Amino acid sequence: MKKVWSIFILVVVSSFAALIWVGTEIYQTQPPIPEKVVIKETNEIFYNKSDIQIGQNVWESIGGMEVGSIWGHGSYVAPDWSADWIHREAEFLLNHWSLKDYNSGFNTLDVEEKGALKARLVKEIRTNTYNKVSKTITISKDRLEAIKNNIDYYSAIFLNGHEKYAIQKGALTNSEKLKQLNAFLFWTSWAASTNRPNKDYTYTSNWPHEPLINNTITPDSQIWSGFSVVLLLLFIGILTYYYIRNHEKGDAVTSPSNDPLLEMSLFYSQKAVLKYFFVVSLLIGLQVVLGILTVHYTVEGQAFFGFELSQYLPYSITRTWHTQLAVFWIAVTWLATGLFLAPMISGKEMKYQIFGINFLFVAALIIVLGSMLGEWLGVHQFLELSTNFFFGHQGYEYMDLGRFWQIFLAIGLILWMFMVGRHILFAIKKKDDSKNLLIILLIAVIAIGMFFFSGLMYGENSSLPVINYWRWWLVHLWVEGFFEVFATVTIAYLFSRMKIISMKTAGKTSIASATIFLAGGIIGTLHHLYYSGTPVQAIALGATFSALEVVPLTLMGFEIRENWNLLNKNKWIQRYKWPIFFFIAVAFWNMIGAGVFGFLINPPIALYYIQGLNTTSVHAHTALFGVYGMLGMGFIIICLRIYSKKTWNEKLLKNAFWLLNLGLMLMVLLSLLPLGVIQAYTSITKGYSYARSAELLYDPAVQTIKWMRIIGDLVFSVGIGYFCWFVIGETISLIKSKTKLNTVINK
Repeated sequence: MKKVWSIFILVVVSSFAALIWVGTEIYQTQPPIPEKVVIKETNEIFYNKSDIQIGQNVWESIGGMEVGSIWGHGSYVAPDWSADWIHREAEFLLNHWSLKDYNSGFNTLDVEEKGALKARLVKEIRTNTYNKVSKTITISKDRLEAIKNNIDYYSAIFLNGHEKYAIQKGALTNSEKLKQLNAFLFWTSWAASTNRPNKDYTYTSNWPHEPLINNTITPDSQIWSGFSVVLLLLFIGILTYYYIRNHEKGDAVTSPSNDPLLEMSLFYSQKAVLKYFFVVSLLIGLQVVLGILTVHYTVEGQAFFGFELSQYLPYSITRTWHTQLAVFWIAVTWLATGLFLAPMISGKEMKYQIFGINFLFVAALIIVLGSMLGEWLGVHQFLELSTNFFFGHQGYEYMDLGRFWQIFLAIGLILWMFMVGRHILFAIKKKDDSKNLLIILLIAVIAIGMFFFSGLMYGENSSLPVINYWRWWLVHLWVEGFFEVFATVTIAYLFSRMKIISMKTAGKTSIASATIFLAGGIIGTLHHLYYSGTPVQAIALGATFSALEVVPLTLMGFEIRENWNLLNKNKWIQRYKWPIFFFIAVAFWNMIGAGVFGFLINPPIALYYIQGLNTTSVHAHTALFGVYGMLGMGFIIICLRIYSKKTWNEKLLKNAFWLLNLGLMLMVLLSLLPLGVIQAYTSITKGYSYARSAELLYDPAVQTIKWMRIIGDLVFSVGIGYFCWFVIGETISLIKSKTKLNTVINK
């Protein structure tokens, strides 16, 4: 085991060293925010630094990434504002010069005349006029006219609303805030269209694809994409060889004739956890309702079947709550599972455990409801900008909740870490065969408690590249990294308690699996940051190691087969049929959603063209719900199965399982994937701004594909209904039951 632990430690330490090194490069080479934007001919100041920084805060307050996107990060209905700004500015300048020089519109010119003006445009836009000494950006009078034209256009959108962008009327009415918002949008477009000093590519590595200004994919993105594919094939071969050679080498176990968990003592704290599952079911139901409203906005931008819903629940709010509730209910399920299993692991119920469980339950409700109210108030502009940062809407996808709620949640996670960790530590001290398995579980628990703090590493006025860097530490590392390790070890622990595998084998396998996950997962965080104002190192390392993330997912077929075979091992295992079925679904969607659809958007050459299109939504739904949602549901069912001694009527679970999986599949195949393919083709052939335009998204054929999603959504929603019906009914029944409970408490 010493060798296995040494490799694990080496992987984790070296991976974080690389990730932090790239982080320091991001801080040092990020696009500069100028002290002033100056007009070349008059030396007049048009924007200053505070305009841009406050404009970022304004953008955050209206929903930020939930209202279109910046640099490809955000929602899909409204445009990517930086890409759209660049395209509109370029078109304005070409027509302005064409009328001035040729007395005719640009589209009427011949090839040579167009070529001359386009060359002039490329020089105008891509030349970096930032002066490091004076910290100023210089723009020409002609460009000023283009900027003013954009200001009028975008101000009208946020003032009057835009149905096809699902932006409500009066989203922003304050003229000063509109000016500052436009200053921020200008800066994001400037960084995406202006070359880095002494380089022939922009601060965003030539993203977005915009042929008018020669924003095309860089050689670095092409080279590292090819290298990532080669590495993927190489390591799939190596891992397959390793798996075939070693997967049967575990310690032999004598399979019991009866369910070992039926003999296990139950504790009062486990009964106290049951209410979490009741509330989680309500959150799942609410999340689905909000998802229905959100997707409907894509076909009827400001209304719900004629009712003017956007004035009360605008798209930015429904999408915020939809994505945030997904994270909340999945995380709460996993945390509740940890609390449920804690006394099983130690064999004792620690002092004040029930008090801690009840405190965390109330705190979770306050955080969920308080953050949702704060976000609604923020988007409706009832909060000042600083107040909005702390209590309202931070504007960043998956971490929209205000900083106060983040801190509150972080404190709760520390308490959870202590409550679960002390039980694991008590069991480790026994020094039996479970020691290594429990050590890796303790590491995962500590990481879950501590790595949430990465979301607090930026401030109210931090720059976009810095915020995105720490945001993905939270979204990718906390969720996809350490929660995944926690899940893997938890399942291994449960199977070892069932005596399906030995504790020793489970420990060794879990450490090896964690090593494989984290070898790609830690540095693989950078694949989210290729084009976010980051240096080329993010592309090189992100492409290389995100390919390694996919490697273990290619072997999920073996995991599916082994889980299926479990059901035939002994008759009593049928008692755990539906938890195992949900774990099989997790493996399937891990292979498809995280593996196939994940790698579809992982290489730089792919992400360059399709970042922020519906191809991203395909990956998000199949990975977030298909993997983490299904896993959370599996955890709920297995906890209820352990606690309940009665025979279940499994019809509700059967209907839920098949309808959820079928609905998710139909949702993707009938709507999201075809939309993503159409957008990808448009982005490659015409440019990114066209792929996000209302002209494309409201094309009759595209609208028909959007409406097709209702088939999958309805099937999926019925599946959710069956699942929630089962969990709520079973939870209420168990809470009311007179189950004999263990009162042994460790003082």
